[in-house]
Amino acid sequence: MTQRYDYHDLKTLMQRLRTPGTGCPWDLEQTYESIVPHTLEEVYEVIDTIERSDYQHLREELGDLVFQVVFYAQIAAEEQRFDLDDVIHDLVAKLISRHPHVFPAGTLDSQIDPTQQTDAGTVTGQWDQLKDVEKQSSGRVTSLLDDVPRSLPGLLRARKLQKRAARVGFDWPDSSGVFNKVDEELAELRAAAASGDAAHTEEELGDLLFVIANLSRHLDVDPEQALRKAARKFESRFSQVEQQVQVSGVDWSGHSLDSLDAFWNQAKAKEPR
Repeated sequence: MTQRYDYHDLKTLMQRLRTPGTGCPWDLEQTYESIVPHTLEEVYEVIDTIERSDYQHLREELGDLVFQVVFYAQIAAEEQRFDLDDVIHDLVAKLISRHPHVFPAGTLDSQIDPTQQTDAGTVTGQWDQLKDVEKQSSGRVTSLLDDVPRSLPGLLRARKLQKRAARVGFDWPDSSGVFNKVDEELAELRAAAASGDAAHTEEELGDLLFVIANLSRHLDVDPEQALRKAARKFESRFSQVEQQVQVSGVDWSGHSLDSLDAFWNQAKAKEPR
């Protein structure tokens, strides 16, 4: 019978990999910073399997992502900062604190009255308030925007910044104002592009993308996910255009833009509505 490994075995494995003299040379060379690109890659691989409904491989990709956390914690343990047990303790304590509607006494075994239900909207607002209280008490954050990571993808960071500002009322009351702002920024981008000023064009394009991120928030659409879906749709349609070009026996240069556009429309017509 194959041995069933658990959390403790994973900790032992990580310690063995990082043991000087008998561990893995590559793992021993790694630092917090050097692992970051691998962490980002694993996050996106998890997202990719979910968006493709590839649940067969999701288990494996989640394991790879967990390994990143264990790796960081092991390095921290070697530096006598904290270890994996501390990470898990802090996480559980924080989640208990942020879910008073589930753990009313602030303990893991406390129970709520099942007749007292809380809706998701109330929970979200309560979560944000509790996070704000934690930040203020920690003394580490002096601005609502201070802890929005600069390493986030651009659209995601823009959306988070706007969401933080909206908490204190700095926001359009509805999406109509954002749509008007999109039109305004698009007109300014056209003017900048026509002027030939590259720096100004970049600035105006950034402003337009920033407003698009805000619009996604008002429409309750994840901009990164929407863009990834659009990219996959383009990839699928272009692949079919490539096939049509191959079947035609004529090189790309022999096709006009109109004929390629016709192939594109054929691919588009095959998609389910």
